[in-house]
Amino acid sequence: MGISARELADRTPATRDRYVDLLRVASLGVVVLGHWLMAAVTADGAIGNLLAVVPELQVVTWVFQVMPVFFFVGGFAHALAHRSRPRYAAFLRARLQRLLRPTMVFVAVWGALALAVQLLGADRGLTGVALRLVAQPLWFIGIYLAMVALTPPLLKLHERYGWGAFGALVAAAAAVDALRFAADVPYVEFLNFAFVWLAVHQLGFLRADGMLRLPGALAAAGLAGAGLLVAFGPYPLSMVGMPGEKVSNMAPPTLALLCHGLWLVGAVELLRGPGTRLVARAGVWHKVVAANGIAMTAFLWHLTAMLGVYGALLALGRGLPEPATAAWWAQAPLRLAAAAALTALLVAVFRRFERPAPAAPASGAGGPVAALGITLALFGVLGLSMVGFGGLLEGRTALLVAVRVSAPAAVAMALAGWLLVERAGRAGRAGRA
Repeated sequence: MGISARELADRTPATRDRYVDLLRVASLGVVVLGHWLMAAVTADGAIGNLLAVVPELQVVTWVFQVMPVFFFVGGFAHALAHRSRPRYAAFLRARLQRLLRPTMVFVAVWGALALAVQLLGADRGLTGVALRLVAQPLWFIGIYLAMVALTPPLLKLHERYGWGAFGALVAAAAAVDALRFAADVPYVEFLNFAFVWLAVHQLGFLRADGMLRLPGALAAAGLAGAGLLVAFGPYPLSMVGMPGEKVSNMAPPTLALLCHGLWLVGAVELLRGPGTRLVARAGVWHKVVAANGIAMTAFLWHLTAMLGVYGALLALGRGLPEPATAAWWAQAPLRLAAAAALTALLVAVFRRFERPAPAAPASGAGGPVAALGITLALFGVLGLSMVGFGGLLEGRTALLVAVRVSAPAAVAMALAGWLLVERAGRAGRAGRA
């Protein structure tokens, strides 16, 4: 029997920064709620985006596109974790176990379902859309893997240069956008998947060392920068991807999204005092600990739950109101409640895979194997997020940077990478990674 969430909460040391845990849970919760609200499913099973139906709502993404907050929190946690486990293989296994195990279970279950559906010829309508859509949030897992993999060298740069290391990443992101928009250099924009998100991640290092002393100035600079770039540059208003747009702030990330991340990080740091007081309450802290224990499982399965609700409505002939109409908004609370209930059921089934398995004693051996493993897992998960689970039998592919990748190839890379990371982090021959 594992330790319950309440027991874990009661054992929390006084030195733990509980506000960071609150931010982690809250940011993922906002992402899940945003995905549920943005889905605009019509009576014929087509899935659109509410922000495209009502473009005026795109401005709310400047508050509710909170993925930068999660990556910022990740940087803080990774800095502390690496300093307590400086050996690369052991650090990777410790950080990735609760991430990759539930992800691989999700991939296995949906892969089997997709194969069965396609063999039965039932991959049409909403089902066909679901096979592509449910894999899209895996991009977040892929980016997070890259952050974990690059924590050791980037933490060293931070310890040596402080704000200079962060500034170099910002400058690199700006240079990429200049080459992309001013010089029309092909493929260069994909570099900002690294530069933009790693810059946000680097802010977490700065927070870990108490160097974010002027959050108000950071928020103001980020908000002003994003506003100017959107007003006078080639950047769209929405801070999430929109269907059919020529330029997205998200895929690949842009300098405008980086400025948005600075604004959000500054804003949550300004709220640190009241947030810390809130999470100091025993009842609130117990809920935060419990939510952290299932957060990744809920994130992986929340789109499955949403699509299940819409599929049930269509199958029962209940009909769906036209998106953004008064009837659609009136029905929204019921859809959200049903999606939350179905997500809770899926979490109950799959949550055990998020619990960390008993770890064998780790040695310093296995650094190169761990590096290879996380690289394979990274490209496999990112590839799967782009190609989805549809077209398994037809050999459907998607472009990952400059390489075509199929779903079977992506699954094979992700699985092999996970197994290599697990193997490298276990006890082996003595030595340093």
